[in-house]
Amino acid sequence: MIPPPDSLLRYEPPVLVSRRAEKRSPEARPLKGTPQPPPPQPGPGPQPRPRPAAAAAAAECRQPQELLNAILPPREWEEDKQLWVQQVSSVPSTRLDVVHLQEQLDLRLQQRQARETGICPVRRELYSQCFDELIREITINCAERGLLLLRVRDEIQMTIAAYQTLYESSTAFGMRKALQAEQGKHDMEKRIAELEEEKRELERQAQLESIIAPNT
Repeated sequence: MIPPPDSLLRYEPPVLVSRRAEKRSPEARPLKGTPQPPPPQPGPGPQPRPRPAAAAAAAECRQPQELLNAILPPREWEEDKQLWVQQVSSVPSTRLDVVHLQEQLDLRLQQRQARETGICPVRRELYSQCFDELIREITINCAERGLLLLRVRDEIQMTIAAYQTLYESSTAFGMRKALQAEQGKHDMEKRIAELEEEKRELERQAQLESIIAPNT
């Protein structure tokens, strides 16, 4: 597999995740479903005091990332028999980042020569990436708004898929009708030729009868 292309959706730096535990990078994150080693047992002697504030802060930092991973799944690819994982960034965006996003959208629409009107898969893909980036930015600030925008995005995609299915079925129906009309045209032309031949035969018989009738 080749690395995924650049996207308007902001990602974190890719992390190397090997398929075998013994070959995993020390910076790599644990794979989903991989059993974690048990925590070290406290030995004799004075124990450090627990820091509930630090644990709560760490939990709060993990929660937005887990929500983002559920909304916008990480992308994975293989390169040189190594598995790479790239998660969506959980860094909040500023006003300048939004302006930069708009500039990047316009630039990529121009670079990839997307159509301004009509059906264009390139334009649809870029706007979909831009919408996902907006969902990411809003989810970090307010999870409820992000989930609501996710519903809006899914509904839009379902509507577009329904229209696409309707368009494809109507195109197939039109092709069938065109083929039937072409076949009917061929049959009609054959029937016209038969009738014309029958007409000429009847005209010849009428002429013979008109010639024979006076002699009788």
